Parts: sequence; C-alpha cells; structure tokens
Amino acid sequence: MTTMKELGYVSIPALKQYISMAESCGVDCHGSLKAVGLNPSILDDNSKRISGECLEHLLSLIIPLAGDPLFGLHTSEFIQPSSYSVLGYIAMNCATLGDALLRVPTYEKIVGDLGVTTSVVKGNATEVRWHCNFDQPLVRRHVIENVLASWTRYTRWMTNEENENPIAIHFEHIAPDKADFLQEYEAIFRAPIKFNQPYSAVIISSEHLAQKLRQADTQLLKTLEDHATSILQEIDKDQPLKEKVKNMLRLMLKEELPRKEVIAEKLGLNSRTMQRRLNDEGSGYQELLNELRYELAQNYLRNSRLNIDEIGVRLGFAEPRSFHRSFKQWSGATPGAYRESH
Repeated sequence: MTTMKELGYVSIPALKQYISMAESCGVDCHGSLKAVGLNPSILDDNSKRISGECLEHLLSLIIPLAGDPLFGLHTSEFIQPSSYSVLGYIAMNCATLGDALLRVPTYEKIVGDLGVTTSVVKGNATEVRWHCNFDQPLVRRHVIENVLASWTRYTRWMTNEENENPIAIHFEHIAPDKADFLQEYEAIFRAPIKFNQPYSAVIISSEHLAQKLRQADTQLLKTLEDHATSILQEIDKDQPLKEKVKNMLRLMLKEELPRKEVIAEKLGLNSRTMQRRLNDEGSGYQELLNELRYELAQNYLRNSRLNIDEIGVRLGFAEPRSFHRSFKQWSGATPGAYRESH
C-alpha cells in the first residue's frame, strides 16, 4: 500500500480548484470532505496543506459523483494565479515564460509535491513533463489532465496570447473511447495530442518560451520570492539540517553566492553550530554547496539554453574558468562536452 509520505502533500489553494469543479457539477463537497476526515473549514486557510493520500481518497469520491468523464480536463477552467499559491504570482512577474519555467523546480513544493516537473530540451522544443505520484488509475488520469490543461491555460493568460499554442501534448494514459471527447481535448489544447506515451508533457517551442509576460515586475518578483523562501522554510522545518542548508542555498544562489554565516543566520544558528550539526549528520557546508552546484549545473546544461558562462554566474562562480574547472572535477567532462553528450 502506498504510504502517506510517498504521496506528498498539496496546498489548499490547489485543492480548491478541484472543489470548484465538483461543486459546479452539483457535488456536496462538504459531505465528501467530512467523509475523508477533513473539516470543511480547512478551505478557509490557504496556508494549510493536506496529505496526498487524503486528496486521492477525496478525488476518488467526488469524480464519480460529478458524472463528468472529462472532470480533470474541465477542472482547468477554474485555474487562477492563487491556485499555484505564491508560485502563481512569482511566475506572472517573471520577464518571460522561460524565466518562469526555470523557477518551478525551486518553488513547486509550495503548491504540492504530488508530482515532479522536469524540463527537457530537444532541438527547438522543450518538453515540460509532469510525473504524478498517484497510483489509482482514475484519479491519476484526471489529475494529470488537469495539471497539463491548467498549465496551458495559465501560460496563455500570462503572455496575453490566446492564440499561442503548444507544439504538442503527450499523455501517458490511453485515449478516451468517444470521438467527441477527443474534440474537447483539441478545443482546450489546440495542438496535436498523443496518448499512451512514455510520459505526460506539454511540448513548447523556444519562441513560445521567449514570450514576454504582460505583468512582469522585477521589484514585486523579489518580494514574492522572499515570501516564498519563508514558506519553504516552514515546510522544511522537520527536515534534517543538511536538507535545510541545501534548500536555502538553492533559493539564494540565484542572486549571489551566500556566505556560510548568512545561511546559518537564516536558519537561526551561528556558523559554528551549523557546521557541528552538519558534521554530526555526516556532511559539511562546502560539500553541500558543491553537491547543489553540480545538480543545478547538470539541469541547466541539459534542460536550458543558457550559455555556459551565464550558468557559472548563476551558480555563484566569480570567473568562467572556475566553473569549468569545478565541473570537470565533478563529472570528468567539461560543461560543453557534457551538454553535447546530453
């Protein structure tokens, strides 16, 4: 049996999207919430989270009650910035769609960790894949369809380009058995759709990712990212210290290489105490920094079009040659050779 921890958690704003869809179909969601052990008043507190196991149980009840064979697809009609919590507002204040996509791995956990987003560059296209943690086939299908359709609708809204469509849509599950259902998919995505694929993904052109966002605001973006950092700290409060340090570095590296003392202060410690506790966990500050830099470097080289020098800057290296030297020590290959081979 899948455990609660394996299924992760979901934010209340993300849950509300499904509730809105179910209620539009006449479902008594208060009764369904109580049936899975949730007090309906939880919907009034956007800072709360529920377990993935609880959401899966809830959806297994309300999807049949809704009587809509395309429940997940139609749930995307209720997407709004708040559905993605602070990540929704961070995305809309980025300069381009590509900039917003680069921030998803850092802040996705705020919305929930019921699945993982990865971006894979293939030629002139980027596959934005979503890997769902749910195992129950009915729930899994509808959640995947909602996620991909919501992304598509939200990106159109952010770019103010209603006619901007994906290159293609891939679903891991089989196609619906009715032709009019297929027409509904095509009406929403306005792109070729393939079913029974190895993974579910929205495939976007590089020109689409370069689209400027209509509400970009650098100052507000900084404020929102600071707020997101505090939320992530609260989410990670029960994690081992080495995970907290790594996550804090992940958040701060995008601006500059933070000093060890700054990271310790952010975590409510002095640098000596932090180092001692890391040693007790079998790790060290520099070791964690190098692990993270290598992880991020691999991601940027494989899944972005950033030039190599710019990647070095994003990872806090003062000079390009320092990045080249370090990456070769970690991987045995230069950044250029690594990118070429992947």
